[in-house]
Amino acid sequence: MSRYAIRDYIKTLDPEKDHEEIIFLDGAYEFPFLTQKSLEFALFRTYAVPSISKLLDETGQFEGHGQRRYDDTSLILAEITENGYDSDRGRAALRRMNHLHGRFNISNDDFLYVLSTFIYEPIRWNRFAWRRLVEQERQAVYVFWREVGRRMGIKDIPPTFEAFEQFNIAYERDHFAYSPSNNRVGEATIQVFLNWYASPLHPVVREAIYALLDDPLREAFGFPKASTALTGLLTIGLKTRARAIRQFGTPRKTPRLFTQEPNCTYPLGYKIEHMGPIDVPPDPVRRDKK
Repeated sequence: MSRYAIRDYIKTLDPEKDHEEIIFLDGAYEFPFLTQKSLEFALFRTYAVPSISKLLDETGQFEGHGQRRYDDTSLILAEITENGYDSDRGRAALRRMNHLHGRFNISNDDFLYVLSTFIYEPIRWNRFAWRRLVEQERQAVYVFWREVGRRMGIKDIPPTFEAFEQFNIAYERDHFAYSPSNNRVGEATIQVFLNWYASPLHPVVREAIYALLDDPLREAFGFPKASTALTGLLTIGLKTRARAIRQFGTPRKTPRLFTQEPNCTYPLGYKIEHMGPIDVPPDPVRRDKK
């Protein structure tokens, strides 16, 4: 199969009607690694908004149960993207997410901003991918998360890709600001990332994380600026990886599914309705089987 067969097939699809298929092909076949990493940083980006970080900080979940918080969020998003938002498992994941969010007073604008990061952060990370996105993929990302947002009850979702991108840019410009809660939640999240590596590597991994942050984001967390040399090396490394995949990689024959990979919090498997803080009761409707 041609290295570009999936891209060429996607070009024949309609992003309005076929957005779920496009999202699945990109996340499971074309860019599984970058999709996962970009969504991690999309969530990380939202913690630079004080109204969001303050709420998260008050729960204590990040400092006390950071890995579980990460796994729950990642798995819920993966259930939706890998199975479709109207599948049994997708609906169960949305139901659980809405139940967990419903305990808090979250503004519609904050919901809109978080939703927007799921669209534009993966697209921006495409600069490190082995090929550029085609227009059908860019539009499909917008349509997919627009539909998820509607099922979450989010109001006033901008009507076009371009309008939502302008909202995303303006929201960060107007709302990124340093606060102690930003720093605490950001640091607790970095600790989760560090725990995936051996202790001697922690200083290098921490600096690499700083190097991936743009200045407004870094300043909102109160993190130091990474060295110019490390930032350059990291960029070169990611682009070299992309070039190697493009020149020597072969198309994936089977999907890479995050929901099927080993998981720190749930080594024996999980039930969607039990996700979230351990003190939150499970959803009364249990339709998933995993």
